[in-house]
Amino acid sequence: MSDVIREMRELVKELNLASRAYYQESREIMTNYEYDKRYDRLLELEKMTGVTLADSPSIHVGYEVLSDLPKENHESPMLSLDKTKDVSALQTWIGNHTGLLSWKLDGLTIVLTYREGELFKAVTRGNGITGEVITNNAKVFKNIPHRIPYRGELVLRGEAVIKYSDFEKINASIDSVDAKYKNPRNLCSGSVRQLNNEITSKRSVFFFAFTLVKQNPDIETNSRKEQMEWLQSQGFETVEYKIVNKENIEDTVLWFSEHIETNDLPSDGLVLTFDDIAYSRSLGATAKFPRDSIAFKWADETEKTHLLEVEWSASRTGLINPVAIFEPVQLEGTTVSRASIHNVSIVESLQLGLGDELMVYKANMIIPQISENLTRSGTLEIPSLCPVCHQPTKILKENDVKVLTCPNPECEAKHIKRLTLFVSRDAFNIEGLSEATLEKFVQKGFIQSLEDIFHLDRYKDEIIAMEGMGEKSYTNLIQAIEKSKKIPTARFIYSLGISGVGLSNAKLICRYFKDDIQAIMSASEEDMTAIEGIGPVIARNFEAFFSNEKSRKEADALLGEIQLEKEEISEDSKIFEGKTFVITGSVHHFSNRNALKSLIESKGGKVAGSVSSKTHYLINNDAESTSSKNKKARELGIPILTEDDFLKLLQ
Repeated sequence: MSDVIREMRELVKELNLASRAYYQESREIMTNYEYDKRYDRLLELEKMTGVTLADSPSIHVGYEVLSDLPKENHESPMLSLDKTKDVSALQTWIGNHTGLLSWKLDGLTIVLTYREGELFKAVTRGNGITGEVITNNAKVFKNIPHRIPYRGELVLRGEAVIKYSDFEKINASIDSVDAKYKNPRNLCSGSVRQLNNEITSKRSVFFFAFTLVKQNPDIETNSRKEQMEWLQSQGFETVEYKIVNKENIEDTVLWFSEHIETNDLPSDGLVLTFDDIAYSRSLGATAKFPRDSIAFKWADETEKTHLLEVEWSASRTGLINPVAIFEPVQLEGTTVSRASIHNVSIVESLQLGLGDELMVYKANMIIPQISENLTRSGTLEIPSLCPVCHQPTKILKENDVKVLTCPNPECEAKHIKRLTLFVSRDAFNIEGLSEATLEKFVQKGFIQSLEDIFHLDRYKDEIIAMEGMGEKSYTNLIQAIEKSKKIPTARFIYSLGISGVGLSNAKLICRYFKDDIQAIMSASEEDMTAIEGIGPVIARNFEAFFSNEKSRKEADALLGEIQLEKEEISEDSKIFEGKTFVITGSVHHFSNRNALKSLIESKGGKVAGSVSSKTHYLINNDAESTSSKNKKARELGIPILTEDDFLKLLQ
């Protein structure tokens, strides 16, 4: 029995960590498949032993919210749904009744309250008991009516989501691969819970109603279908649904499954609920689940196959990522032969070896994944040489995850990274030169040095003929390159990719030398260390870069192509001059930490990456956390400011 309890404790720990990461931190550390497998195993052990641990997810709905948004208790608890992967279980559940079968949207559940026809309040689900008040943000959702014809009090629930198409547009506008959002749900969660609704308005958040919670008796109906139609008459978009019974539910589930790939709204299953409201209310609820609704999770279609090879792909960041190549199989109507393995830790946990028999599936019927290795030979060799430059690789451990890297600074994959930095938003900001496009241009010989970017007009005919380009794309690209030629000195210095010199350090250096580019490039290590905030490592790297004949020649060539602009800073605006800040955690008043960093720098301050004796302030909205940075700040007596504290300091 002790071994079983030990297994249960481990399962509870893993599931709670995964839930906390997903719902509170908008990140994913475990696939849905892995979560469901562990959860089902936990339920099996609880039933077998009769033991339910105090922190088991089987009896807890969620976690306490952590943001600084106002909190509010819901009038009635928002329970999660029981679930099944078996269509026959849905037939048994619906019995002789009529129901509504709809998409289970994968976003953030919101409760809206209207009074006298006006949007009065919007609250997130939170932990099911207490939510966060996000009324100002809801007002900038793309499709929420601010006013409705109905004048009584109205309370309804729905899902806030970001469409796949909008998600892809937002990610396409982000230059850094590491900064891109992982999925629409994560982006939606962060967008809905902003303190600055200007940010929310730019994220294209939509709301789809699925439940009418409260309305005056004068328009009471006993049909959920009629409720949905009434909500539509008030200007709300509702979740797409179908009327079902025991006879047609199997065909209807099939219809939804056939429309997953063309559905622009992220979903992770279906929801079935009774149409008869009075009957629904008579059923009541268990401690965790309402009895009038049930979730249907797609039963992952799995197939056996054999691992043929593992392709190791070098990235622009130096990471070398493994991709499994296996015998082609049919999954959810398409042929699949590849699946990402993500990192060395997963390779080791699956104990992979060439020829091993694998079980593969599509997560949410879309993304190919390996669910299990039936052979577990563990014979796969981790490459000792980079697949691009053929220099020795190195395994690093980041946050307990092993990753394979190429430490060679001259690796061609890193050359692409340097080009990507050069054209990025904080550098030359050249729209139309994505990483993929740069890689094609390098492969075709259009770009061999940074200077070549300003002469792509030499290859007009070849570029126009390339797949995905054309006359218009070429014209837009050349115009973007011309526009980029006027650039602030600090952004030019940052664009060169000097080791350790970020945009903030580049600004400090340029301000010290009053944007005199010749003085900057001729500065010695001693000159650099005289600058407040520039340490000996950066000083050495900076001098070494411009002392290198090749680097200096490259910088001089670039200066012949561009026009530098001096930064205008009024003396009375330098309120943070001589002050060093460290920023950690999420931000709410600013679109991201870089925006806060830019403001500090514009006021003469410096932003460092770690807390030290030279730090004047640590900015962390979770001022009471026990993080290493908070702990270090307390030890050194450094003030820990929330964003609100910082804004008061700014004033």
